[in-house]
Amino acid sequence: MVKLKPITVKSEPVTVKLEPGESSDKPVTEPWAKLVRLDSKQVDIEIRVDEMVICSENKLLSIGERGWCKITRNSDLCSGTLQNLSSTALLVDGTCVEKDDKVVVKCGTEIISGLDKEGYLSYRFRVMAVPEGYWKHLKIPIDSEHAKCSICLHIWHDVVTVAPCLHNFCNGCFSEWLKRSQKENPTVPCPQCRADVHFVGRNHFLRNIEEGILESDLSLKRSNDELALLDGCASIQSNLVMRTGKLPCRKRPYLPPSEEETVELPCLQCGSRFGGFQCNQSTSHLQCQACGGMMPARTDISVPQHCVGCDRAFCWAYWRAQGVLPSDSNTVCCRENFKPISGHFVTRIPLLTHQSNRFEQDITERCIRQTGKTLQELISDWILKLDKREIDRTRMPLNHAEMITSGTHVCNECYDKLVSFLLYWFRITTRGFALPPDVSAREDCWYGHACRTQNHSEEHARKRNHVCRPTRGSGM
Repeated sequence: MVKLKPITVKSEPVTVKLEPGESSDKPVTEPWAKLVRLDSKQVDIEIRVDEMVICSENKLLSIGERGWCKITRNSDLCSGTLQNLSSTALLVDGTCVEKDDKVVVKCGTEIISGLDKEGYLSYRFRVMAVPEGYWKHLKIPIDSEHAKCSICLHIWHDVVTVAPCLHNFCNGCFSEWLKRSQKENPTVPCPQCRADVHFVGRNHFLRNIEEGILESDLSLKRSNDELALLDGCASIQSNLVMRTGKLPCRKRPYLPPSEEETVELPCLQCGSRFGGFQCNQSTSHLQCQACGGMMPARTDISVPQHCVGCDRAFCWAYWRAQGVLPSDSNTVCCRENFKPISGHFVTRIPLLTHQSNRFEQDITERCIRQTGKTLQELISDWILKLDKREIDRTRMPLNHAEMITSGTHVCNECYDKLVSFLLYWFRITTRGFALPPDVSAREDCWYGHACRTQNHSEEHARKRNHVCRPTRGSGM
């Protein structure tokens, strides 16, 4: 019987998974698993790379250092695969593993370097907690030729998808095509297959693929001047419904149908002229996110038709400018759904504030009371700071953050996001002595506002401060 001396660790060349933002030459410092000794004479072995060879030294046979086993991390992050590299069999949870055989090991698996506990090294496999910043990346192969706009023949920029043919184009390219087609044709043909387009909308999923392709091959990226020109032409902010030869069914009646003929129209201006405008056969339409009604998509007026924060369409401001008021026959959404930021009123801290951490929300509420102001008064002060551009907008969770002022029209959902953003800055700028004593003594969480543990561990959410910037992980 050969007895092995304490194990040493040897790392083979491996490809190490990195968190976003890390350089490839940064070493992995956190172990993902351990071999915990069952014999007090031995030491624990930390496994720090995705594939590690465990070596032992056998002086009795004078053969020097040799591989004992290899442990590879599995994709589920909760287990590993052990391969026997020794000339003798191993015992893994009582099962004999012959040379070169592989077996899955999980947290708690007992590993013995021989067929008997006596005289052989014995360890228990333990998986460490997965760090907050660890991301699994799914790599999808894609030919960049399949991600090109058939109008400009470049990689998509702010990609939009048309239906029913589902072809994809740059927002700016298709916007220009749309303008020309509406002047010349009663319908809008697809630039690629010439099928009638019934619908067009921005495709956020393909936009992520577009960005990934450009990151992998910088030679495909266009100049800033070209992109600025495309952005200047882009007019598609939310979903557009196109008029076709067959009129779509409308959700609100315009006139009582006659006994002889029933004509369904998509919006009020398809049948009558309001404010000097009437829809024609090529007019595109927007569907209101609040009431579901339709309105013409217009670029010749300054009346807001989209929420700047989310780019969704809302019809209240448009129909009010046309002199149309809500009634039984006119389904128009109310002002409360869509109004300027200065017109909104807040009475409670939004539920999504501080990543829905109720402990941090309670602390923020106590801090507001100490100022002697109401929540609305505090938010009004911070909106004034926003207007004066005294706040860093980098983390503002709204589209077109640089354009937002107190006069910007936003929906209720985006207003709650804005309030949550301003309350974060209120807490960040609140000095320690102004915080309640039980709060100022807490240590900052490494992952700060980006921490995911705070959402499912009340103890962690209460113990650490999460209204701070991350110092570790992908949220930095």
